[in-house]
Amino acid sequence: MSSTIGTLGEFGLIARITARFPATDDVVLGPGDDAAVVRAPDSRVVATTDLLVEGRHFRRDWSSPRDVGHKAAAQNLADVAAMGARPTALLVGFAAPADLPVAWAEEFSEGLRAECSTAGAAVVGGDIVRSDTLTVAITALGDLRGAPPVRRDGAAPGDLVAVVGDLGLSAAGLALLQAGLADREPTCPAAHRRPAPPYAAGPAAAELGATAMIDVSDGLVQDLGHIAAASNVRVALRGAALRAPAALVEAVGTLARAGAPLRSPLDFMLAGGEDHALAATFPSGTALPSEWTVIGEVVEGTGVTVDGSVPAVAGWDHFG
Repeated sequence: MSSTIGTLGEFGLIARITARFPATDDVVLGPGDDAAVVRAPDSRVVATTDLLVEGRHFRRDWSSPRDVGHKAAAQNLADVAAMGARPTALLVGFAAPADLPVAWAEEFSEGLRAECSTAGAAVVGGDIVRSDTLTVAITALGDLRGAPPVRRDGAAPGDLVAVVGDLGLSAAGLALLQAGLADREPTCPAAHRRPAPPYAAGPAAAELGATAMIDVSDGLVQDLGHIAAASNVRVALRGAALRAPAALVEAVGTLARAGAPLRSPLDFMLAGGEDHALAATFPSGTALPSEWTVIGEVVEGTGVTVDGSVPAVAGWDHFG
């Protein structure tokens, strides 16, 4: 019979989990005290938080515990990168039923640890409580290293609009999972389970002079709409510049052949969320690294358009 977190107890579970988290150079004092101590040589700390609720953000029959750990860390660390900062630390709130297997919590922790390692951050503390619904709350911290934060309100007419990272794969993966077709095209479901944000591209974009930047978590149009609103400009996208990855094209074909509602690859790229790519604006003439793709420009006006028209697709809204 497998051990549960209820039989192990709160402090036994804390000890079991925190032993898995190594410190980094940013950590003065990690898990085990009333609070952690993290170095902040810049004197400013970038901070962000997110919730993942079972049945809303993940399903245990679709994602392994390690997948959930990766995703929980990634969606927060990507927000730090989108400010032009380097991720340094995570705080984890973990609410779970007493009958959750200890092995699930351990594997979840391994996913957190691995994603933090990829981003260069460390898990430094958190809290564990009993709950009827499995819920994860993450707070991520970051270091600007003396640079100004890249905000949403700095875009100006004439700027380039560019993106780094894949678009549409996670949403297509979710559609395949919902349709019971995940085994037909595994790349997109894998992207949904474990997004891979381009962490290093955030600080690099800041160094290149990015005027605004955002993590694409709720859909490209919706997230660029936040930049447009904050900057009082229009973001004019070129549909031809948004080239669909081969896996997305294959997934769309699989869904169509199965009779799912028709959606084009472009629809997924414009409205699909949770890829955690980065979208940014740069002064005209900026020489961008090859991983960035220029997809439009900033002009006078409001909102987001694609080839001059307001797109019919929308992004994610928790209360929509």
